[in-house]
Amino acid sequence: MKIIMDAMGGDASPKAQLEGAMRAVRELGIEVCLVGDSDLIMGHLDAMGETLPEGLTVQHASQVITNDEDPAFALRRKKDASIVVAANMLKNGDGDALVSTGSTGGVLCAGLLLIGRIKGVQRPALAPVYPTETGYGVLIDCGANADCKPQYLAQFGVMGSIYASAVLGKKNAKVALINNGAEEHKGSTLYKEAHQLLKQAPINFIGNIEGRDVMSGTADVVVCDGFTGNVMLKVIEGVSSTLLKNVKGAMMSSLKTKIGALLAKDAFKTLKKKMDYSEHGGALLLGTKYPVIKGHGSSDAKAVFSAIRQATKIVEADVVCKIAADIEKMEMPEA
Repeated sequence: MKIIMDAMGGDASPKAQLEGAMRAVRELGIEVCLVGDSDLIMGHLDAMGETLPEGLTVQHASQVITNDEDPAFALRRKKDASIVVAANMLKNGDGDALVSTGSTGGVLCAGLLLIGRIKGVQRPALAPVYPTETGYGVLIDCGANADCKPQYLAQFGVMGSIYASAVLGKKNAKVALINNGAEEHKGSTLYKEAHQLLKQAPINFIGNIEGRDVMSGTADVVVCDGFTGNVMLKVIEGVSSTLLKNVKGAMMSSLKTKIGALLAKDAFKTLKKKMDYSEHGGALLLGTKYPVIKGHGSSDAKAVFSAIRQATKIVEADVVCKIAADIEKMEMPEA
């Protein structure tokens, strides 16, 4: 198996990508191709006193698409940008999946315009994994489609259900639509129409849920438009970070609480690991012809490794082919 890694996207690139990829080839027994400025990549390697391990290769790309550029315009103008070179490699069969921590817009445009959609998929969607009381869930969409049609949301539910089943082991995954009330008649016209389509979809649709129930584990897959999902994801990340900091501050406030913290050290480590985004790597762009994983821009080497590991699981589970098969069964009018 070969994973293509955009080495230039992200705050700590290409150092984090190099270190994460080196760990991946050694621990996962896979091939990784780093795409980016070869001089910078090899310079970091020399500074580490290392040589390229077996299974790790470098493909030179002289340009980078940044967050402040118009992604569609930059994609056309910068033919040698790392994400463009990486996406074309994946499209041409030079790898099994693509991982990038770069510009979200650049990754989305590369996935849609260069790699292409699965036949029948009207809009690809970003699907991050988030922690719940009972394990983990999938949120879809979290930012790829701010403006949606009911058909998009119905397909998000199908794709999310397959992902949750194949990669998270959620058999007969429970799919819910985020709304401002649990009743079927609640919500905007978009959400009421999407509710009816989700009822007809080949999934275990359990109806609407409210925001307070998202992290309870009531649903394995939460469906929403990209604007709502992005806000929700950022709130979850912010609350998780604030909660962990406040707990740590409280436990360090006195000698008594410090002793208690020492006794509960293992439990706190388990909690921190569950809430840490770097354990999961990134969000899968569901609906493209080949797997594309978008990691956090602030990803360190650990998060890069986790994203590569996530990519291998998606390839092994054959998520793309399973989505294509189920989407083909759906009778869905074009939006």
